[in-house]
Amino acid sequence: MNPFFSRREILRTTAAGFGSVALAGLLGSQGQSQEKMLHPLAPKEPHFQPKAKRIIFLFLEGAFSQLDTWEYKPQLAADHGKPGPGGGTLVASKFKFQQYGETGTWVSELFPNCAKHVDKLCFIRGMHTDTPAHPQAVIQLHTGTAIASLTRPSMGSWLLYGLGSENQDLPGYITINPPPNFGGAINYGSAFLPAHFQGTKLSDRGELTNIKPSRDARLQRKQLDFIQSLNENLKGNTGAPEDLEGIIQSFELAFKMQSKVPEILDFASESQETLDAYGIQDGPAGSFARQCLMARKLSEAGVRFVEVCDPGWDHHNNLNQGLLTRTKSVDQPIAALLSDLEQRGMLDDTLVLFGSEFGRLPQAQGPDGRDHNITGYPMWLAGAGVKPGFSYGATDEYGRVAVDGRMHTNDLHATLLALMGLDHETLTYNYAGRDFRLTDVAGRVASEILT
Repeated sequence: MNPFFSRREILRTTAAGFGSVALAGLLGSQGQSQEKMLHPLAPKEPHFQPKAKRIIFLFLEGAFSQLDTWEYKPQLAADHGKPGPGGGTLVASKFKFQQYGETGTWVSELFPNCAKHVDKLCFIRGMHTDTPAHPQAVIQLHTGTAIASLTRPSMGSWLLYGLGSENQDLPGYITINPPPNFGGAINYGSAFLPAHFQGTKLSDRGELTNIKPSRDARLQRKQLDFIQSLNENLKGNTGAPEDLEGIIQSFELAFKMQSKVPEILDFASESQETLDAYGIQDGPAGSFARQCLMARKLSEAGVRFVEVCDPGWDHHNNLNQGLLTRTKSVDQPIAALLSDLEQRGMLDDTLVLFGSEFGRLPQAQGPDGRDHNITGYPMWLAGAGVKPGFSYGATDEYGRVAVDGRMHTNDLHATLLALMGLDHETLTYNYAGRDFRLTDVAGRVASEILT
């Protein structure tokens, strides 16, 4: 053998060149890995053709009473005051229901504006989950597991990990007014996924901590470049923090957000007609309306997953007055959001999800309340990829137990991922020696609701 042959020449000439092919493949893989590390939030190819590009999640924290809003149960009204299955006294809704749209869907008087959109909605009426405690149920709805100590990535983080972001100047995952309790940051955290896949928290006024620059942009850029050079040097050292790459990316994103976020969330660019349609106003009463308009603007700008949150739906008492108050604050904004998305052509590739961590029981709790129900409750979807004016599944005649088309939280997650073009069994991340996924070892895509 020629002693002056290089290792590359030996690989190229021996064994019919297969060594060279292997080397090229290895170098290519390294190149792709380096590219992913340099641009971890860059758009990625889905597993298959997606039906939706983004999701807006309207989360009513505390569990709204489906029996007083979206589930018309005439048998419950007929048996008002009688003993219920499993004990307790059945109590009918005090609110009137009527049929709307070409589908003749029954909706209570509490949602008069949303009722006009029933022919766009796809109801999932057989939902069920594992635990009747708010903290665990909220965490399970957001992360797939009811055990807070396991600390799994949130569904928004999984979407960002699987698909990347459409706008490199904005976070790909934003949560507005997330609940400080019931798991807190776990509900929008990335857990063992790299830190740059976690959600970014905004207030309902579009406020983000330290978003306003404290010095000239050029000076700030020079300062950031210096800090980033130190981080890059540290990254090459043994024992460097695992989340260092996430920190580097978050610094860069935060720098870009200083100008982009205030610009996008400035309502001055919206017409008075739009502001009036959403019911925009100052103070707590206008919180959900502001969130819904923010969600549309952020989605339009390319944010992959936006969650808006409305607290105060845990009506163990003061049920009727509480529902009057809460529905008044959300009905108009939700209807306006659906109309706005449709008029802008965004409902064709945006999926809207509406729901709570569980529902309420048909039996009375005290003089004016309903207790938790995890065995049968509805959620609804609207927009890209789901059948409009469609109902899947059902509960019994009292709205207590799902008896048809039963869907667990894992099934909901599998279906949402499928609508975004991701196979829930393929979207995995290796951690602590095993592959994890949002749906754990369960989950079935509800193909019945897909277009």
